[in-house]
Amino acid sequence: MMASKRVVVLLGGTSDEREISLRSGAAVVDALDASGVQVDTFDPRFGVQALARAVEPSGTIVFNALHGGTGENGSVQGLLEVMGVPYTHSGVRASALAMDKPASRDIFAAHGLNVANGLVVCRNELAARDPMPRPYVVKPLAGGSSIGVVILRDGDAPPEPSTGGERDPVLVEEYVPGREITAAVLDGRPLSLLEIRAHGAFYSYDSKYNSDRTEYLEPDDLPDDVREAVLHAALRAHELLGCRGVTRSDFRLDDTSGGHRLVLLEVNTQPGLTRTSLVPKLARQAGVSFEELCQWLVEDASCPR
Repeated sequence: MMASKRVVVLLGGTSDEREISLRSGAAVVDALDASGVQVDTFDPRFGVQALARAVEPSGTIVFNALHGGTGENGSVQGLLEVMGVPYTHSGVRASALAMDKPASRDIFAAHGLNVANGLVVCRNELAARDPMPRPYVVKPLAGGSSIGVVILRDGDAPPEPSTGGERDPVLVEEYVPGREITAAVLDGRPLSLLEIRAHGAFYSYDSKYNSDRTEYLEPDDLPDDVREAVLHAALRAHELLGCRGVTRSDFRLDDTSGGHRLVLLEVNTQPGLTRTSLVPKLARQAGVSFEELCQWLVEDASCPR
């Protein structure tokens, strides 16, 4: 069945995460090529009309390997639905909600999932006063790959706003100490979890993509109830946003005071798909190869209404 399909992999795009998308897309193409699928690629920076030509004839499936911006916030998803083209990963609503950090935080908190204390402020307010006790985290309202994320500790100067961006809103959250944990959901079931140990202040863009010192471990010291709580929270967050396909949820686990306070940071509907990205690592732990993961996503592609 796979050999009879034609797949167009969307990669690149115009967001700050373009380079990561190019890497994800190239890895997906290699994996699908190995399964005998007819694979083409398309970079959405070439425009809507070019995309319409790229997905003809009917029967084409789009593999969305875009990260950030319009490729992840529901815009591309909405366009593909208007065109009647099935595509991988989450639909319009789930994509938009997941990218809107304040909105998704509100949904999670309203349904009993623990999130960090936080609020939305304008960038120029940070220069005037601290909105909460330090340390705290400043992050864009939307985006991924930790781009634009900073931790403000005692003595740190607030980040300088870009020209004309003094009133741009940002999300400010309490800094949660402890351990970085991530878990994936595939086909409506949690796969596995990993602990991330970055050599630096936090799991930054450089730690993710430009460092060979970041460690990825399957934590064997977590109590069973804590492990189950992580997997349950990842699945619950996936369901609350209405996601499909594969997602990755990121957590902080504060065990610095003897307990295990689990804090959900965000859900990623377009997680990285290079062979060394987190979701492929989590899939391998669950016995799913990278080729099998990509093939499953193609088989799962749909055009929800």
